[in-house]
Formats: sequence, structure tokens, C-alpha cells
Amino acid sequence: MQIDFHHAVTYVCARLAGFADQEAATIAYAAQYVDDATNSGIIRFDNGAQFQRISSAHKMFDYRNFQNLANSQVWIPFHFLPGNGGLPADQSPPGGFIEKLICRANSPIAQDLVRECIVERDAPYALQRLGITMHVYADTWAHQGFVGVNHRVNEARNLVDGDGQVDRRLLDRLKGYFIGEALPLGHGAVLGNPDKPFLRWGYTNGRGERIHRDNLSDFVEAATGLHTAMCRFRSGDPDAVVPPMPVQDQTTISKLFAQETEHSSHKRHRRWAAAILAGKFSFGPVSIGYVPKGKGSWKHQALGTEKAIDRSSDIFPYRHS
Repeated sequence: MQIDFHHAVTYVCARLAGFADQEAATIAYAAQYVDDATNSGIIRFDNGAQFQRISSAHKMFDYRNFQNLANSQVWIPFHFLPGNGGLPADQSPPGGFIEKLICRANSPIAQDLVRECIVERDAPYALQRLGITMHVYADTWAHQGFVGVNHRVNEARNLVDGDGQVDRRLLDRLKGYFIGEALPLGHGAVLGNPDKPFLRWGYTNGRGERIHRDNLSDFVEAATGLHTAMCRFRSGDPDAVVPPMPVQDQTTISKLFAQETEHSSHKRHRRWAAAILAGKFSFGPVSIGYVPKGKGSWKHQALGTEKAIDRSSDIFPYRHS
């Protein structure tokens, strides 16, 4: 998924779950920042203090080859949560280790992730963690059937659009993308198709299985899943029976997914923000924004720097919170 879902839709779902504007803004920012946290290593402060951070994204989303370390620390936990064949964590699916790694929509593993987040809801960073969790949880719908390592299961052939016709647009973009014997990582073989809410498409995967995808249906299901998870977070009970998302709001979400067919995620995000500002949802009109780096970003607030990329030699002023 992209910024239109991870930021705007996450904000909407949080508000509909009962979070106040600033709480929902924190959750939504954290959810989107998973795709923008490209710096890693030690942060050094002028009083000698240090803080070790990790990146949850790469500078460029290149789905070709990455080092195994990057796969295990970035792609697998944050973007392609292992689905364990759709089984609970204490069971093993047939098909070997790779079957454990393939991402599955709303898998028991994903539900365990949400449960743990709810159990730890009293932590001072609970809302930030909830946002990160919602990113990973939502991506299980978009990235289902793919795995966050280089493996032939990610291969895609016979790509078609929603009408069953050969997807020439995607095939043209793929020409020359994969080089030699490089295997696709994640959904690299279909590029951004899984992340665009308005697409219906299909392909044959590396196992020879014919896959049909209806992103709109998957994304609406993901949005209702996030709403339920955040309602349960507010209740403090991971098993709570909570009210469903209001029908009118779910209808509005579905319509926006279907109507906003720009391939640019940032254009779709701006249109979602405009719809929220126009009061299309039951919580009323509100302005939302997102600044990943530079002035106004969380990084700027924390470290006082406007640089997108910092060096290991940089020293930052230490501020008491």
C-alpha cells in the first residue's frame, strides 16, 4: 500500500474508531513513516548520549535484489509479514520454510501482532507503535501471496488487467527491470499493482497458480480490519466485540478507492486529504498533512535537523523531554 492508505485511510479509520484528531494524526504519521524511515545507525548527542535506530524502508523501493540482512530486517517484518500458511504460530504448514514466509491477508500471525500491540497499550509510545502495527497489518492484504526475500514464488507471468486482457502497460514497464538471473523480491515482478486500490488484475505465480486480485475489495476489507483493531485497542481488550464501521463511512471509503485512479500515490493522497477536509466522513471536516523529512517533520522536531539524510559524524543537541 502507499501513502493514500497508510496515512489518509489510517487516519480515517482511527477517527472512526473514536480517537481524537491529534491521536489519529500520530497513528497515521507513524503508519506512513514506516515507508519513509530510511536512516539507520547511531544518533550521537552533544552530551555523549547515543541512540541506536533502525530503518524500516530503503532509500529507493527497488524490488530486485537486496542483501539477505536487509531482507530479514526490513522487508520481512515491516512489509511482508510471514503468514505461516494461514496457520497459528504453533503449527507448521506443508511446503517447507518458504511457505511460512509467504504473506497472507489477516493471518493468525498478523492478528497476534495486533493483539500484542493492544496488550501493551499503556506504554508511552503506544500510539506510535499502533501506527506501525497498522502499517504492517494493512500490508498483509496488499502483499498477500508474496514473500519478502528473493524467491521464485514471487515470479509473475501472464499478467492481465481487470478485463482479462494482457496488461501491456505493466509489461512495458517491466522490460529491462530484472537483469540476468536476479529473482524478484516481494511483489517486484508486478511492481506497484498490489498497492493501488482501484486495480483489478491477475497473474500466474512462480508455482504455476493462477491468481486473481481485486484490490478494491481487499483494501476495503483492510480498512474495516484496521477499524476493528483500533476499536479493540481503545477498549484494551484484543478480543472485544466492537461496533462495525458505520455503513456510510465504509461506502465513502469504497467510493474513494474506486474513483481515485491516479497512478501517483501522492495525487491520490491529496484527493483523500481534500475529501477529509470537505467533511465527507462522519467525524466532520479536518485538515490533515504529512511531512516525512525537513521542517515540520517528526525528525526535525526530535533532532532539530532539516536534512533528509544525516551522517555518522553528525552531533545533535540533546533535549530533555
